[in-house]
Amino acid sequence: MAAALTLGASSLVGAANPAAPWGRATRAALPRGASGLPQGYLPTLACPAVGDCVAAGLYADATGTPRGLVLTEGAGRWLAPRTIAAPAGAAAHPGLTPSAVACAAVGWCAVVGSYQSASGTTLAFTLSESAGHWGATQVAPLPANAATAGQLAQLHDVACPAVGSCVAVGTYVTTGGATSGLALAQSGARWGSPTPLAAPGGANLSSLLSVTQVACWAGGSCSAIGTYLDTNNVQHGIVVSEAAGHWGAVQSVLAPPDASLYAHVTLSALACLATGTCWVVGTYYDHGGASELLDLRVDQGRALPASAIAAPAGAATNPRAFYYGYVALACASSTSCAAGGQYVDQAGRYQGFLVDATAGQWGRAQRLSLPPGAVQVGRNGGVVALACPQGNACRAGAAYEDAAGRYQALVVSQVGGHWRAGTRVVLPAGGTSVGVDGGVYALVCPAPSSCTAVGSYLAGATRYEGFEVATS
Repeated sequence: MAAALTLGASSLVGAANPAAPWGRATRAALPRGASGLPQGYLPTLACPAVGDCVAAGLYADATGTPRGLVLTEGAGRWLAPRTIAAPAGAAAHPGLTPSAVACAAVGWCAVVGSYQSASGTTLAFTLSESAGHWGATQVAPLPANAATAGQLAQLHDVACPAVGSCVAVGTYVTTGGATSGLALAQSGARWGSPTPLAAPGGANLSSLLSVTQVACWAGGSCSAIGTYLDTNNVQHGIVVSEAAGHWGAVQSVLAPPDASLYAHVTLSALACLATGTCWVVGTYYDHGGASELLDLRVDQGRALPASAIAAPAGAATNPRAFYYGYVALACASSTSCAAGGQYVDQAGRYQGFLVDATAGQWGRAQRLSLPPGAVQVGRNGGVVALACPQGNACRAGAAYEDAAGRYQALVVSQVGGHWRAGTRVVLPAGGTSVGVDGGVYALVCPAPSSCTAVGSYLAGATRYEGFEVATS
């Protein structure tokens, strides 16, 4: 994750207190002439060290045209914002959109995403930082069987386990018109040839295979997750892993025992530890058609069968469980993790949930505690981002509806394994709501008492601006 906001100095270094309080949010500085953030899009943040972060998203220029954005913090101060220029051959208005950022160390980061070419196809891009210097935006190479017309290539996620070594995953369209997966590796600051990731046996001809997230426990050792459709158009989750720099076959995930024949498994978030153990959370349909929570473990690249996670007490018969994805899961160790998202209670209200894994076992999800006067998180609320710098001391970012029905951002701390009541983020001057598209998008804790979050808020009737908030 990464964030680059031109903000004032951030007080990130505190005492060794896992519940260090959050300061007031600071408005993100945007390039000259910018008119805000389209749909509040500032989704991804990476902080390789305390006071050193990179964020990526979109801003609208003076004409309202969306532009790619990188915001960088160095030594506790947010530097001038950077516009991501599209590669040569891009459309006049390329709609370049960053999807993820990762950093191996301070000054060694990568941003990936997609843009429109002059010929009208969608192509993927990479942007790399080496020794503190950002290079030119590059067109991501596609596998040999990629279609040249009607291409819809995207890089969804990137992980950087070592300096000069990153892995990106995404999707592309083959010459036969099928959507398939790909993995792309960077070595020595150069991106190499892509590896196609084909759907497992039993897939539909139009499998719509999508590889959405990747995490690594060492250079050349990574796992990725995604979904595909079988011949009955049922969605399945997939895991595919890399060992010694070589990607294995795509594995179809075995759903929990109570899953429907039409389980519609969605894998939403992935976290890997240095031990080679990875955790995955997602959702599935049970026999009754209810959308429930699931988890599964991946050991050294081998996916184990998924298990069900119990919804919070008071959940509706169909809790319509949902993860926002990407940073909805964080792990401090191979046996200690936390995840969060949204569900519906028996009164039909949207609520947020948090769930913890202790000693390698997931407990029952619990309802997110809201500030006084708030009765629900709302359709666009719930837990969005988590960070676990140490076991039983995690942080979460969320959104909820206040007593007036306005969406607000919320930060929550876990102390000694217990989640405390959330605290509303104090928005920059003039901000009274994060709106339906704003809130805390990403949260990173490079040290137990030092955390940074980025997101967006309403600075007018329809104009979104970015914010950064850190522990003090």
